[in-house]
Amino acid sequence: MSLITLTGCDVGAAFGGFGWPEGITPEANRMYDLWIGSTIAALAVGFFTWGLIFWCIIRYRKRGDELPVQTRFNMPMEFLYTIAPILIVAVLFYYTAIVQTDVDKTSRNPDVTVEVVAFKWNWQFNYRDGIGPEANTTASVLGSDDIIPVLVLPSGRSIRFEETSKDVIHSFWVPELLFKRDAFPGNVRNVFEVSSINSEGAFVGRCAELCGTYHSMMNFELRVVSPEQYDQYLTALQGGSTPQEALTSIGEEPFATTTVPFDTKRTTQNFGNDSASGAGS
Repeated sequence: MSLITLTGCDVGAAFGGFGWPEGITPEANRMYDLWIGSTIAALAVGFFTWGLIFWCIIRYRKRGDELPVQTRFNMPMEFLYTIAPILIVAVLFYYTAIVQTDVDKTSRNPDVTVEVVAFKWNWQFNYRDGIGPEANTTASVLGSDDIIPVLVLPSGRSIRFEETSKDVIHSFWVPELLFKRDAFPGNVRNVFEVSSINSEGAFVGRCAELCGTYHSMMNFELRVVSPEQYDQYLTALQGGSTPQEALTSIGEEPFATTTVPFDTKRTTQNFGNDSASGAGS
């Protein structure tokens, strides 16, 4: 399996991941490897099947009026096309179950816990001093109509996301995490963890569940910084600084760089223009 995985990574990189982005966490890398391996297996089965089809077309094409030999059954062939699919599905199920179990693991004492609160149509990120609903919020970032919320997290530390919603079902999604989880209303807390984030930088985040009129504009930004910068940022927030002031204090851009707020102003004259610009933002 290791050889297949390594080969899959090389092939996946050569073909742009077959449409799957490369992740920034160990969990994302495992899912990426599973995707590449599954795609290669599917292509191998496809080429084998297409080859048999074309071979039969050419080999057994009509050459006259004489009927070919009529075969009632072929035990080896029937055995092959019965057992082979079962083996393929079993292998794919086995590795999928292993990867899924691995990426769904949670720990009792993560380094960072963030409560993700979704609402129409924005986000609130609460930095917590523990896990579960009984923990306390030590600092918070709240998005607004004119400010995209920036979720600042450290690289190299384990991070727990606890998601909930104030109204309808939303979904927390950062494409580079290769992971998204729905945020449900009520007392439901949907939880997942990443053991570390390997790449620093800014990454766009989105709501991935159709939630109403401005669903497509319900964006946020994940900003990954060094552990030292993260500690300074959190201290600044706890000291009363705004998120923008806290970001500036650690040498980061104060506002989101991967997405911009959507102009929600509506008039009879500019409604069509605003809709067009909103669709591209």
